[in-house]
Amino acid sequence: MIYYIGITKDNHLEKGDSINNIDITSYKWFWVDFSEPTEEEMKHLSNTFHFHPLAIEDCVQDLQRPKLDYFNHYTFFVTHTVREENGRLIKEELDFFVGESFIVTFHKHPSVEVTKVWSELLAQTSIEQWDPYYVFYELLDKIVDHYFPIIYKIEDELEKIIIQTGIQPMNSLMEARNMLLQLLHSVNPMRDLLYRMLNSHHLNLNQIDERREYFSNIHDHLLKLSEMVMSNREVTADIRDSYISLNAHQTNNVMKLLTIITSIFAPLTFIAGIYGMNFKNIPELSWKYGYFVILFIMFLIGISMLLWFKRKGWFR
Repeated sequence: MIYYIGITKDNHLEKGDSINNIDITSYKWFWVDFSEPTEEEMKHLSNTFHFHPLAIEDCVQDLQRPKLDYFNHYTFFVTHTVREENGRLIKEELDFFVGESFIVTFHKHPSVEVTKVWSELLAQTSIEQWDPYYVFYELLDKIVDHYFPIIYKIEDELEKIIIQTGIQPMNSLMEARNMLLQLLHSVNPMRDLLYRMLNSHHLNLNQIDERREYFSNIHDHLLKLSEMVMSNREVTADIRDSYISLNAHQTNNVMKLLTIITSIFAPLTFIAGIYGMNFKNIPELSWKYGYFVILFIMFLIGISMLLWFKRKGWFR
């Protein structure tokens, strides 16, 4: 569907769900939202708005890297929205065409961010402060705000993993690392996008005095997000390394115990092997108390070796 909001020159708001029969040049500025558009509706990008074919191609293709491209009368932005569904991170693309008198949003899936800002704009009693870049700021702000709950949830999961052991927590750890990696692939490009905006001479960010501060605030949030993602990835790496070290330590203890047992039984097996041979001329076989003497010697050897291992600290 295609929806639009038009702001007339006397700051009245008009809305509709079709742009086939409207004169967009009659508005002071307007916002057109392509929400899950059909192929026929996508043609408006070129036929009605005359956007660059490369920008339209980026809209049609799935999950382009967050970026911005400058064109003659507008700037094209690619951003990523995120949400969690059944323990999986779902990333979706939200594209913007932003000019001095218009903003066009394009998304193939329902967008919570667009819905919220759309409702806020319709609920305004005074829209004098609103313009295409303010709408863009509100959308970016909500996109970035939705990253934080996901990272906070990952941090809570990591706290639980730290106090657990076993295979299941390690599976959860790997899932958390994978989610953090996916977030990193969105957060860092978004951070670079905002940095380019703030240092660009192509964008009119000073039309409202506070606007640069608005976008700078989003950039600060993205810096914080990037640091949180990196620090949590370091935590997952530390947990993984600790788990591997703990397993190696436990394996060493088991091997040490097996070595002690093997070392004790080696001489006992040697003695038992000698007297288990089927030779007739073994003098000790005819002793009346030979069996008990050999058992005593074997017992004495075992106890002596245990005491010696203990003295050497093998049981610590």
